[in-house]
Amino acid sequence: MKKSKKETFEDIILDILQNNPEAHLPFDVLQNILRVDGKKDNQDLKDAINSLYDRNLIVKRKGGAVQLSSNGSHNEKKDRNTVVGKMDISRRGTGYLIAEGYDEDIRVPSKHLGTALQDDTVKVKLSGKKGRKSRQEGKVVDIIERGRSIFVGILKKQGKQNYIIEPDEKSAHTDFFVLPNNIGEAQPGEKVVFELVDWVHPKSLPEAKIVEVLGQEGTNDANVLSILAENQIKAGFPEEVEEYAEDINREITEKEIERRRDMRDEVVLTIDPDTAKDFDDGLSIKKLDNGNYYLGVHIADVTHYMPRNTVLDDEAVDRATSVYLVDRVIPMLPEVLSNDVCSLNPREDKLAFSCFMEITPNGKRVDYSIEETVIHSNQRLTYEQAQEIIDGKTSAYADEIRMAADLAQVLLDKRFREGSINFETPEPKFVLDENGKPIDVKLKERLFAHRLIEECMLMANRTVAKYIDDLRKQSNKEESKDLYPFLYRIHDQPDLDKLKNIEENVKPIGINFHIDSPTVSSKAINVLLEQIEDTSLELTINDLMLRAMSKAEYSPDNIGHFGLGFENYAHFTSPIRRYPDVLVHRLLKSYLAGKPSYSHNELKQLGSHCSDRERSAIEAERDSVKLKQVEYLSEHLGEDFDGVISGVMDGGIFVDLKDIHCEGMVRVSDLDDDYYEYDEKQHCLIGRNHGKKYQLGKEIRVKVVRTDIKARQIDLKLVDDGS
Repeated sequence: MKKSKKETFEDIILDILQNNPEAHLPFDVLQNILRVDGKKDNQDLKDAINSLYDRNLIVKRKGGAVQLSSNGSHNEKKDRNTVVGKMDISRRGTGYLIAEGYDEDIRVPSKHLGTALQDDTVKVKLSGKKGRKSRQEGKVVDIIERGRSIFVGILKKQGKQNYIIEPDEKSAHTDFFVLPNNIGEAQPGEKVVFELVDWVHPKSLPEAKIVEVLGQEGTNDANVLSILAENQIKAGFPEEVEEYAEDINREITEKEIERRRDMRDEVVLTIDPDTAKDFDDGLSIKKLDNGNYYLGVHIADVTHYMPRNTVLDDEAVDRATSVYLVDRVIPMLPEVLSNDVCSLNPREDKLAFSCFMEITPNGKRVDYSIEETVIHSNQRLTYEQAQEIIDGKTSAYADEIRMAADLAQVLLDKRFREGSINFETPEPKFVLDENGKPIDVKLKERLFAHRLIEECMLMANRTVAKYIDDLRKQSNKEESKDLYPFLYRIHDQPDLDKLKNIEENVKPIGINFHIDSPTVSSKAINVLLEQIEDTSLELTINDLMLRAMSKAEYSPDNIGHFGLGFENYAHFTSPIRRYPDVLVHRLLKSYLAGKPSYSHNELKQLGSHCSDRERSAIEAERDSVKLKQVEYLSEHLGEDFDGVISGVMDGGIFVDLKDIHCEGMVRVSDLDDDYYEYDEKQHCLIGRNHGKKYQLGKEIRVKVVRTDIKARQIDLKLVDDGS
C-alpha cells in the first residue's frame, strides 16, 4: 500500500535525525529538505512532526526546531555482513563498491546509494541478493569519508530564486542546490567549481557552495579547467606559496660551490621538447682511457631550494606531479622555480645532483658515484636538433651527441635482451589556434633522440636504486631495510584475466599468444608485439596490452619493475615535475651524509599519495586529448576516414581513425544491413542472416556523424565494411 505524504515525511524526518542524533532541525530547514510546496504539503509536514512528537520519537525545541528523543534513538549492532570500500558511480546512477578481498565490485542500485557520491569511502550492507550477471548487491549504510573536495558543473536557475548545479558526468550523479548567498559572482550558464556543504537525506538534493567560476559553458578555458576540477587538480598556487617562491635566495655562493663537485668546465647539454620551459636533466659524456664511457646525468637540485615542512613543500606534496594537458602545463612547482631558479637553463651556473656512471662498450655499468654538483649547461637542444646531429649535421657538440647515441643504442639493445617490454604507442599532436581550438592533428614523430635521453635517464634511475642495495649489503644486518628505507618505482605482473582476453581476441585472426601459467614472461609479450608490428592490429594490441599491465606505483617495498625488467628502480631524474624524485633526492643526500630522513611508514603513505595523484594526472591528460579529438572532429562532421576496429562489444564497434589516432564508435543500431549479435568466443559481431563479421583489426571506412563535446564522445557510421 502506498504511503501518504505525511507518513513519507515521518520516515524521512526520523531517518535524518537518527543519522544526526545531536541535531536541532528548524522547521524551515525541513521545508527545504522535503521540498515542501504549497499549503497542503506544509500541513502534511506539521502533521508528521506532531505524529512523531505524540509517539515520543522526537522532542520540540525553541523556534520550532525538532530533535531526536531517547525513544527515537537506535543503536545498531555491529553487522558482520557489511563491507567498506570506495564507491564508483556510473553515468546511469548505479553504484559499484570497490572493496579489498572481492574479485568483483559489489553493485549498489541507485535507490540504495543513500547520500554517497563518487569516490566516497562507504560502508555497504550486503543484501544477499544477486543482481544482473549474479553480481552481489548491497545498500550504503554509512558514509565513512568523502572522496572529493571539489566538484564541477553548470549553474542553472530554477524559478525566480532557486539555483541548482548540474554536475559534469565524471563529477557527480545528482544535481546540487545552491543558496543565493553561496553563489558568489557566478551567473547561470557558467561552469563552476563547487564544494559539498551538506547532504542530509537522499530524498533531498545535496547543498553546494561555489568556490570558483571557470567561464561560460563551451569555452576552451571552461572545458579544460573542468577537466582539472573533475580530477581534483588545482591550477593556480596559493598566494603564500607564490610569495615564498619569489623570496627564495637564488645566489650560488662560493662556499656552496666549494662543497660541491665543480662541473662548470665540462660540456653539459640538455635535450628537451621544443615547447619545454623547465629543464631538469642534463648530460655529460666522454670516453675514458680504458675505452669505457663516462656518463654524467645531472639533475636540477630542487631540494636545495625546497626545505621540508614549508608552505612550498606542503603544496608540492599535495600536487605530487605536474600535469601536461594539450594546451597548457599545470606545474608542481611555481614557475619562478620550475622555469628559472631550478631549471638547468643554458649558459647559467646551476646547482645539480649528479649520477656519474662508468659503462663498458657492451653496456655493463662497472662503477658509479652520486654527488652534489654545480654545472653550466653549454647548449639547449630540442629533440629535432639532436636528431639532425645524430644523422650527421655539423655541430660543436657532435662528438658528445653521437657518443651518447652510440651508448644509448647499446643500452637499448641490452635492455630488450634482458626483458624490457618494447611498447611503441603513437600520440596525437594538435595544432591549436589562438583560442585553443584544434585546427590540425598529427601523430608525434618518434626519434632516436628521444631514446637517447630515455636510456640515459633509465640508467641513472637504476643506479641510484642500486646504491641503496649496495648500502644494505655493506651494512650486513638483517634490519638493513629498516636502516635504509627507500622509495622505489615498482611494477607488478600484468593482469592474467586481461591477458587471457587478449589471447582470445587475437586467436580468431591467427595469432598464437598462449597464457597457461600464473605468470607471464616479458619475452612472450615481446614476441606478440613483434608479430603484430606494422600490421593493422599494431595500435590496437599495443593499447590492449598496456591496459592489461598493472599500474606502476611508488612504494618502499621493492618488487622490481616488470615492464622494464629491472630488479631495482627508482625515479631520480625529474624533481621539478615529480615529488617522488624530490623524496629520492632527500633520501640519497641523507644517506650520503650518514643521516636518515624518512621512515618506512612515511614513505609508504607518501608513495601511495603520489601514486594516486599520478593516476589523476594521467586521467586528466587523457581527458584533455579526448576533448581536443572531439573538438577537431566536430569540424569534420560528415567526412569519411579510414580506420581500424580497435574494440568490439555487444553495443557496437570502436574504431581507431588512421593518421590522427582518434577513437569513435559505430553503434550496433547503425549497422542496418543485418541483425548483428555479439559472439563472445570469437570476440566479434556477426550478422544473423548473412554472417558478416566485424572483429579486431579489420580495416573499414567510416563517417563522422555525431560528436558530444560535453561527454567527449564521437559517433561514427559505416561507409565501407572492408569486404
